[in-house]
Amino acid sequence: MAELNFFDTYQLMAITEEIVPQATFFRDRYFPTGAADIFGSDKVLTEYRNGDRKMAAFVAPRAGDIPVDRRSYAIHEYEPAYIAPSRILSLDDLKKRGFGEALYPGMTQAQRALQLQKDDLADMEARIARREEWMAVQTMINNACTMQEYIDANTTGETNTVQFYDSASDHTYTVSSGHEWNGQSGDFFGDVKAMCKELAHRGLPAADLVLGADAADAITDIQKVRDLLDKNSGIISGQIDARLTQYDGVAFMGVINFGGFRLNLFDVSESYVADNGTDTAYFPAKSAMVSAPGCGHMMYGSVTQIDFGSTEFTTHAAKRVPKFVVDQAKDVRKLRLATRPLAAPKNYCPYIYAANVIS
Repeated sequence: MAELNFFDTYQLMAITEEIVPQATFFRDRYFPTGAADIFGSDKVLTEYRNGDRKMAAFVAPRAGDIPVDRRSYAIHEYEPAYIAPSRILSLDDLKKRGFGEALYPGMTQAQRALQLQKDDLADMEARIARREEWMAVQTMINNACTMQEYIDANTTGETNTVQFYDSASDHTYTVSSGHEWNGQSGDFFGDVKAMCKELAHRGLPAADLVLGADAADAITDIQKVRDLLDKNSGIISGQIDARLTQYDGVAFMGVINFGGFRLNLFDVSESYVADNGTDTAYFPAKSAMVSAPGCGHMMYGSVTQIDFGSTEFTTHAAKRVPKFVVDQAKDVRKLRLATRPLAAPKNYCPYIYAANVIS
């Protein structure tokens, strides 16, 4: 019987695919990945178009038909950022007791190496997922994403920016100073309705209202919100019944009707640990955003490498591409997990972002 080579790239890719991916709100809900989003080249093509709100023409009898122009769209070629965390396995690591491991497990060094390899892949997958979540949020907030490259752990390289507009973006809404939602002159319902209408004018759906942690807390204290949600008021404006979701730090608050736009409200407080060690929110605490699920997609360019045991370059078209490296001189193994993701909208500005909606 042939033995499985767990250092082979394709075997490692199979192991990686079996790892349960970390659930992330913005990436999973707004930037899902389809089969056509994984490219066989190191560059990807992004295309987005304006919404269509034109009417069909009346046609005179016997005139036949009226040709309809196809919607214009913008297409751009990008080379996605390269993400490649790695983990070194040394002889000292094999001698150490692993986290949660029994004191006398009876594991051989080979078995311990395989277990560490599996744990390392899961850890690197989680780190990549958090970076992809960050990219998704940045794309929605800025309609662009700025990525700082690193040459090594401490040395910065080039700064690359991907933007999905030409000279100016139309994805923001301004709540003027003195009219914040939690103030006396605030107009929570009016502002959110206006944000929805901006999307509607582009022929795009408005389904979700994403709220930062502070903004979510503030709207439940707005008296008009309480009055309209009162079932005895005779006006059915929705319901607030907060409950946790499958995403860490994200709660589904309920549904509110904004002049016919029935939006799902989400309280988002998910965070990550920044390079300086501070706990940092993905989405600003005082901000709000209106969008719809599937407004974008997470695309992946291919990764080209020399696989373990080979002398030739091989190109892999996949979300994750592992690589096993052996440094025989230093008796060290290294496991790397590479990816080339790019979060992009499917239409022009399919989200409306408002900063500092509360004081």
